[in-house]
Amino acid sequence: MDEERALYIVQAGKAGAIERVLRDYSDKHRATFKFETTDEDKRKKLCEGIFKVLVKDIPTTCQVSCLEVLRILSRDKKVLVPVTTKENMQILLRLAKLNELDDSLEKASEFPVIVESLKCLCNIVFNSQMAQQLSLELNLAAKLCNLLRKCKDRKFINDIKCFDLRLLFLLSLLHTDIRSQLRYELQGLPLLTQILESAFSIKWTDEYESAIDHNGPPLSPQETDCAIEALKALFNVTVDSWKVHKESDSHQFRVMAAVLRHCLLIVGPTEDKTEELHSNAVNLLSNVPVSCLDVLICPLTHEETAQEATTLDELPSEKTAEKETVLKNNTMVYNGMNMEAIHVLLNFMEKRIDKGSSYREGLTPVLSLLTECSRAHRNIRKFLKDQVLPPLRDVTNRPEVGSTVRNKLVRLMTHVDLGVKQIAAEFLFVLCKERVDSLLKYTGYGNAAGLLAARGLLAGGRGDNWYSEDEDTDTEEYKNAKPKEELLKPMGLKPDGTITPLEEALNQYPVIEETSSDTD
Repeated sequence: MDEERALYIVQAGKAGAIERVLRDYSDKHRATFKFETTDEDKRKKLCEGIFKVLVKDIPTTCQVSCLEVLRILSRDKKVLVPVTTKENMQILLRLAKLNELDDSLEKASEFPVIVESLKCLCNIVFNSQMAQQLSLELNLAAKLCNLLRKCKDRKFINDIKCFDLRLLFLLSLLHTDIRSQLRYELQGLPLLTQILESAFSIKWTDEYESAIDHNGPPLSPQETDCAIEALKALFNVTVDSWKVHKESDSHQFRVMAAVLRHCLLIVGPTEDKTEELHSNAVNLLSNVPVSCLDVLICPLTHEETAQEATTLDELPSEKTAEKETVLKNNTMVYNGMNMEAIHVLLNFMEKRIDKGSSYREGLTPVLSLLTECSRAHRNIRKFLKDQVLPPLRDVTNRPEVGSTVRNKLVRLMTHVDLGVKQIAAEFLFVLCKERVDSLLKYTGYGNAAGLLAARGLLAGGRGDNWYSEDEDTDTEEYKNAKPKEELLKPMGLKPDGTITPLEEALNQYPVIEETSSDTD
């Protein structure tokens, strides 16, 4: 009945009546996502009628009402089949200011029309394969980038940027060809990075260092949403960027990594929004070539160095770690390097472990990132080693028992999900410089057996990667307990069937001397 009344007014009424009836329909169905199949034909005709109204010279408020109802109806895939045409797509592109290269965004009265048009395009592109094909034909990605360039430094049009970025994300998700176009032809990497800089209001203090105001206000909800959409779009643009081919590529990735470092050190309007922001930053950092991740840490500034430092020995025992200092502004420091961003990643990882679910989607990205950072950058590895595997003092409890980060990671080494237990074991193995004896000290033989078997290291040794030699970190407690440990030993059967250490069992069997294989 709602569709029938709205359709009658749209087909025969004037702008004022159309606006009123569509506003009523929108208010009633704002939260509707499932529709009755019996009214499907009426909804199709209503969509067609709305497009016919949108080409007329009608007031802005009536345009907004038309677009709001079209956005609601576009949630139904079946309704979109007859209305997704090139002509109708072009109507929405025109209303979204996507067809005008030189037109500036000066008329604030038009902003609601632009935003609603972009919302409609998001729904239609997501729900219609025909719209996805038309997007390629109409070169929609290039038009969206042009619109972004018009508003990248304009804070008062965040909604336009947000839905422009969301549509760009959808296009790059659904079409791999668009990812390549964005990356190279449209210069999407620097453009989207600049959008993030604007959202975070970054002020650069050096080529790859930004000023961090720890006492500053959190990001606004609009800035946070805009940043999240930009991060998701950047992820698609860089998803195949494991290798840096040119120096200019290296510079761009380092700038982006520096922006992501800034992202990790700020907060959103709520704890959930902060976690979503940081989660998308972690995903994107996973696409950055590992050689460019050195910008996540940086030397202390003269001001930071001059501040009076407090050693972690003065903090509670569960927070202590050797060789690290905490400055008055709570900057995490190790070997003269600012480790704030790495510390945030470590805390993020621990929170994901504590959630106890969705490990493959929520935990493995940050674990993989920390593993690769540790393997490639010595200072990061040593800092994480001190945080995760501090000198062993508790030698009475099993490695998986307890509430420390080490205990939590060791428990993951026997997780039912193969991918989760592999990356948890790999992370700890790298922190131990891929030395079997060091890994066993912190995890125990049973927990490490899976990784060692896969690497062919059950008999000991070390992995393939080279690491610098560090000083001995064995505590007195560990040195005293080491001779008393009940280590796993290979066993064998004696001739009488009893079990004994393998070496002793072998000695009890006669040695068969090798004979010639010749039969002559």
